[in-house]
Amino acid sequence: MTAHARDTPQFYLTAPSPCPYLKGQFERKVFTHLVGDKAAGLNDLLTHGGFRRSQTIAYRPACENCRACVSVRVRVDDFVWTKAFRRNRALNRDLVGREIGLQPTSEQYSLFRAYLDRRHADGGMVDMTVLDYATMIEDSHVRTGLVEYRRRGPDTAINGRGAGPLLAVALVDRLSDGLSLVYSFYDPEAQDRGLGTHVILDHVARAKSLGLPYLYLGYWVDGSPKMDYKRRFRPQEYLGATGWGLREGE
Repeated sequence: MTAHARDTPQFYLTAPSPCPYLKGQFERKVFTHLVGDKAAGLNDLLTHGGFRRSQTIAYRPACENCRACVSVRVRVDDFVWTKAFRRNRALNRDLVGREIGLQPTSEQYSLFRAYLDRRHADGGMVDMTVLDYATMIEDSHVRTGLVEYRRRGPDTAINGRGAGPLLAVALVDRLSDGLSLVYSFYDPEAQDRGLGTHVILDHVARAKSLGLPYLYLGYWVDGSPKMDYKRRFRPQEYLGATGWGLREGE
C-alpha cells in the first residue's frame, strides 16, 4: 500500500445528483479538502485548473455526459467599460465597499436570508441557518475576506466606512494572479441599483488597484439563463482543453 504524505491532497468523486442549472441533467463533482499550511497555495493551483472553493472544499464538475460548466475569468487591464457599466457605477457612486475580514454578523445573515428567499427560493442554500452561514464565512484556510457595501456617510472620507443599512456583501479570495468571487448577495428590494453588477465592477476595479490581472467569476453554464449574465464582463477568458484563452470574437 502506498503511503501518502499528510499534506498531499486526496480527491473524491460525488454520486450523481440532479443538476441545479440544467433540467434533466445530473451532476457529479470531484473535490478535495483545503486545510493546513499549504491550503492557500493549493487553492491557487486548483483555481487555475478550474476548481471553485466552498468553505474548506475545492470542487469542479466531473459530469459524464455534459461539459456545460466552463470556468471564466475577466481580464482586468483590458476590461471594457460599456455605457451600461458606466451608468451602473454612476448610479451607485453613493456606495462604499469596505473589507472587514471574516466577521459574520446577524445583519449579514438577515440580508442573506432575504436574498435567498427572493432570488433563490429553490436553491440548495435556502435551508442554511445562522450557524451554517457563520461556518460558510469563517471556515477557511486560505486568504479570503468579506466586503460590505453601505451608503457613504458624513465620515466616510475620514474612516472609509459607509453608514446605514447593509446593501450587499461579497466573499472574496485573494489569489496570486487575481481575485476570486466566492459568493455575493444583496438587498433584493434595491432592484434598480443593479447591485450584483456593481459588486463585480467594484472587484474589477479592486483587482486593478492591486495590480492583479484577473477576476475569477466561477462557472458560466451554457444553456442556463441564470448564469448568462457573466458573459457581459469582457474581455473574458475561459478554461478549455488546452488551457485558458479568450472567447472567440474577443
